[in-house]
Amino acid sequence: MTSQPDRKALTRAAFAAAAVLTVVTVAGAAPGAGAAPASPAGTPKLKLIAASKAVTLDRWEGEPGVYLDLGTYVTVDGAPLELNVTRRSYKDPVVARQILHNGTRTTSKTLPAGLVKDFSGLPGFLEVSVKNAAGQEVTRSKGTFCPNNASGRLRPDAPATSHYPESCSTNPFTLGSVWGVEKGWAANSSTVDYDKPVDLPVGEYTAKVSVAKKYRDLFGIPDDHPTIKVTVRQTGDGTSGGGTTGGGTAGQRAASPSALSDPHAQHSQHAMGAGHAGHHFGPRGADAPTPGALPHALEARGLAHHLGDGLGHTDGSRVAPALRADGRRPTGRAGVPANVPKPDLRSLPAWDIAVTDGEDGDVPGKDYLAFSANVWNAGPAPLVVDGFRKPGADLMDAYQYFYDAHGKQVGYAPTGTMEWDPRIGHEHWHFTDFASYRLLSADRTRQVRSGKEAFCLANTDAIDYTVRNANWHPYNTDLSTACGQQNSISVREVLDVGSGDTYTQYRPGQSFDISDLPNGTYYIEVKANPAHRLQETDLKNNVSLRKVVLGGTPGARTVQVPPYDLVDAP
Repeated sequence: MTSQPDRKALTRAAFAAAAVLTVVTVAGAAPGAGAAPASPAGTPKLKLIAASKAVTLDRWEGEPGVYLDLGTYVTVDGAPLELNVTRRSYKDPVVARQILHNGTRTTSKTLPAGLVKDFSGLPGFLEVSVKNAAGQEVTRSKGTFCPNNASGRLRPDAPATSHYPESCSTNPFTLGSVWGVEKGWAANSSTVDYDKPVDLPVGEYTAKVSVAKKYRDLFGIPDDHPTIKVTVRQTGDGTSGGGTTGGGTAGQRAASPSALSDPHAQHSQHAMGAGHAGHHFGPRGADAPTPGALPHALEARGLAHHLGDGLGHTDGSRVAPALRADGRRPTGRAGVPANVPKPDLRSLPAWDIAVTDGEDGDVPGKDYLAFSANVWNAGPAPLVVDGFRKPGADLMDAYQYFYDAHGKQVGYAPTGTMEWDPRIGHEHWHFTDFASYRLLSADRTRQVRSGKEAFCLANTDAIDYTVRNANWHPYNTDLSTACGQQNSISVREVLDVGSGDTYTQYRPGQSFDISDLPNGTYYIEVKANPAHRLQETDLKNNVSLRKVVLGGTPGARTVQVPPYDLVDAP
């Protein structure tokens, strides 16, 4: 299919903290009532509830509609709800298995083939009907349920924290996910589609929500139909106004006076390069990728001042704190014990591929091929790199650290440098020689364009949480905490086991200039650890290729991106 550039920023919504916190009171369990008795064979008991009888949705001025965050939850009791979702390769379909825990005994049950098609959640799980004040149905929709999203406790004796991951991956090349809700917890099931706002005029409505029959039969969910009174109100500026949800582009939100007056907003804007009008920043500080390329929890971060830890982040949009460097350079002889665990860096095929006319800093009138690239760590050890700066120096000396099976540091090795990147949308410390990108000829023998890119490491995507030692709660998940500041003396950058780092190649100097290239077939090569500065368990899986077909005429170039095995993600 032909992919034209879509430079609209992602529309995002912020879940209200109130809806998350209210879920404690709606289950009808009195404090100290105790846990429900265990279900036979560790089978969880699921139920659909509404946290509130009424919600207010804000319709932002200039936006096409509202986002149906109705505050409905799936409660889980008797046993945890756990699903392992995997595929053996990109040539194989996605397979979902329910994991049943009954004391010390664990069994599994495979869900029907074809029910789960990707890693974003259970498709068509929630059915929503909205009627106006006259009783006429004005919209009907279905929503995907991510069990990892917006979890909260139902009662005080439930587990204090959830050990399950905090979001469902929408990266098209994800290989394995774990979805789960702890026993005595609830997960937000609201059908919020950020790419398709619902056109509801200002007024009063009634929403009726239910679980699709196929899922009721599969999980034994009662046929309940929570009803919620919905008030849609007009909001004229970029503030949340206290409503349940918010919309609008990240750039619009960052420019709003209320966001600028909030200290958290100022910190987030500084970290994301805000203050530069017209830039739509995506997950890497670069321009926003194609809608749908972000996990639900990242989309749900919402307003700039909503970023960070604290109330309102039980929806999975928590921003993890940075891991601090040791503070001083390693001493003693550099070296790595023979059998110490090491990371295994692997590159994913490029996606989010589009022709663009460039961004600020590019040459006007040129055609550029932009794309997203991801390098992930298959383990069994995390990649840990510390940078140390000599007073007044523009570069940091970088070192890779190694740990034994008990987490004790047992070695280190020099591994290049880190450099400060002052460009708009960056403004943080980049680790050099982490990945390179080349555009190859049809026979893959000639390099026609290249771009070596240094960047800050962050755990932006869950690529395979089923690999050994995968960390379901990684640190350094966003650039505002992971990459240091201009005056930093040391920086620690980590790529944890199971996670990957997506970089959207839309910034100046990153995309390929294709203005003078003839039409035809090419390959985008993504190569991890190109100079072999980093020590890994395997260097043979560091390269991936994605076929593209260029067409059109100068100023109106097109790109066709054939599917990659079963993955059709241009």
